[in-house]
Amino acid sequence: MLVLDVLKVTAYLKSLLEEDPLLSDLWVRGEVTNFSRSSAGHMYFGLSDGTTQLSCVLFRGNQRGLLAQPMNGEAVLAHGRVTLYEARGQYQLMVDNVAPEGMGILQLEFEESKRRLEADGLFAVERKRPLPPLPHVIGVVTSAQGAVWHDIQTVLRRRFPLVEVLLAASAVQGANAVSELIAALQALQDDGRSELIILARGGGSAEDLACFNDERLARAIFAARVPIVSAIGHETDVTIADLVADLRAPTPSIAAELCVPDAAELQAGIGALARRAELALEDHVANAWGALALLAARAERHHPVARVQRDRQAIGAVRVRAANCIARHLEQRLAVVRELAVRAELLDPRDVLRRGYAIVTAHSEGRERRVASAQRARAQDLVYITFEDGSTPARMVKG
Repeated sequence: MLVLDVLKVTAYLKSLLEEDPLLSDLWVRGEVTNFSRSSAGHMYFGLSDGTTQLSCVLFRGNQRGLLAQPMNGEAVLAHGRVTLYEARGQYQLMVDNVAPEGMGILQLEFEESKRRLEADGLFAVERKRPLPPLPHVIGVVTSAQGAVWHDIQTVLRRRFPLVEVLLAASAVQGANAVSELIAALQALQDDGRSELIILARGGGSAEDLACFNDERLARAIFAARVPIVSAIGHETDVTIADLVADLRAPTPSIAAELCVPDAAELQAGIGALARRAELALEDHVANAWGALALLAARAERHHPVARVQRDRQAIGAVRVRAANCIARHLEQRLAVVRELAVRAELLDPRDVLRRGYAIVTAHSEGRERRVASAQRARAQDLVYITFEDGSTPARMVKG
């Protein structure tokens, strides 16, 4: 007979409960009873079916994004895992989400997957990648028989005929759809040519689109090495795959339009750019010719021959100015000479002698002096009288 203490029994029961796959991920339906909230913000309540009650705890950290708030008397669905509260030896449901009782199972699974994946960062906007502006090869994951594949090809050929399209065919509903979709995504990445991948499917019921809410497919999209564009169902349908994809398109045709540019618009844009380039080149050439002309003019001004020519012109101008200056100076001097000549002529003693006058001079000590008065003349023994045609000596008579 085996004897165990309470701690070991409790630990064994706890391990049984927490390792059971059914009890580790389940929804429980019931009416909320004995609801309370602790000072730390944790919620405690019971779920009852009228005869049996299950204790529940909803910790503060799990209360974000609840689909419904637990309130006494409300019929709800609580999601979580069954565990054992060792201190009291009491099993309880550790709740991580609460939903209204009327929500369908597919919607419950969708909301729970969405909550889990969002917490793991798969929906983060900052990790979404931009699409290549001019893709050469686009991969498509969809059914080969449906209208979706035809619509995508038609749009791509019309908008951008240069792009190559690779189809990785897959089931888009049913039991094998998830594994085939994941395999198709991987095949296109292993091929290595696709620069982006369109994951597409036409409209359908919630059951038809259920495979696109599978967490395995969501994580495969998240791990893809190239951008993923999702186009699943109608515009109002939103799947987990849409939320994880780098870009969601309302329809497969719109997805094709978003993945490639319009060739006609590109051609018009290229034409406009070519014209702008032509005008810019013309302006550049015109500016270059203007600059060249300025440089040529400067070079011509600084050319040695031009400098010699300018210097010659300057020397010629200086010569002309010098000649003019000398001529003026000579003219001025000639005028002075003429004036002096006139004055000298007026003062010439010979002119006086021609009018009948004579000049009396005396010689003494080898010098000739004019005698200007009779008194001085009488004082001389010998004087000379100069007439127009010559001079003659005269001896003064004392008396």
